[in-house]
Amino acid sequence: MTKAFSSRLIEWQKISGRHDLPWQGSKDPYSIWVSEIMLQQTQVSTVIPYYMKFMTCFPDVASLAASSLDDVLSAWSGLGYYSRARNLHKTAGIIASLEKFPDDPEILAGLPGIGRSTAAAISAFAFSRRAAILDGNVKRVFSRVFGIEGYPNEKAVENRLWEKAEALLPESEIECYTQGLMDLGASLCSRKNPECTLCPMKDCCVAHVSGRVNEFPRVRPKKALPSRETTFLVLKKKDRLCFERRPETGIWASLLCFPEIREGEDLSRHDPLEIGSLPSFTHVFTHFRLNIGVLLVVTEKQAEGLWLTLDEALNAPIPNPVRRILEQIPPPSP
Repeated sequence: MTKAFSSRLIEWQKISGRHDLPWQGSKDPYSIWVSEIMLQQTQVSTVIPYYMKFMTCFPDVASLAASSLDDVLSAWSGLGYYSRARNLHKTAGIIASLEKFPDDPEILAGLPGIGRSTAAAISAFAFSRRAAILDGNVKRVFSRVFGIEGYPNEKAVENRLWEKAEALLPESEIECYTQGLMDLGASLCSRKNPECTLCPMKDCCVAHVSGRVNEFPRVRPKKALPSRETTFLVLKKKDRLCFERRPETGIWASLLCFPEIREGEDLSRHDPLEIGSLPSFTHVFTHFRLNIGVLLVVTEKQAEGLWLTLDEALNAPIPNPVRRILEQIPPPSP
């Protein structure tokens, strides 16, 4: 079954897999690394425009390493999971100091933000190294095809999946095989409504043959997300808005954000000419929901902070909730 799985997958990828993604067709480890980091927890369709913009701003490791973190976060703004951008910048500095881009997956896995599976993908695509990947899509494929019970992120189950990933590695065409795993998990073997009749593994897939596709992989029981509350203060002076830098750790680390205020806080210190509000909304993180209220204060007083025009703010390193608020603020009249 091991050989059959690999050979079937390779042949399927050649005919039905993805071949026109912007980072394909090149063995450049830098562009492959950037794409793989962006693809962590983010769909291909979302990544493509950000990847194109990022590569225009930072075409190689040297340019990324020499850039400021603010410039990197600005290019990343809107893509989310900003620790990925911070780690890219940090790792670029490390790689730029080396004689060449590391081709050993174990070395790559030890660099900030990469990890075992991403390191294997970079090594396979850029250097044709025989290394196993195991992202969320691949876990789902293996769980279904081989009937691996349990929640994939439990340590014991994950260890079994890694053993399977290592055992299935083909002796050749590792790039095609690795891309095939990604493509199969992202297309036919989707989380919901998989297209089993088109799958090259349909006659040997334990989940399909036994009629239990929806039982694999086991889903972690959902827990109700706790909620938190905050209120952003949007200070507006003529055509400029006031921002502050977030701390280097925690939520939205190092990004620019509106000041947060406490409930009932006295706003008179801002000498308001006008006080209003913008629609409240909820932003969902992995571990909690943040209910965000928005107060808009028009003033002539120059408070401490970084004052930016609307256009400048939209091109600055800001988190998605701030971008959402900015899009509600009408541009100044010409």
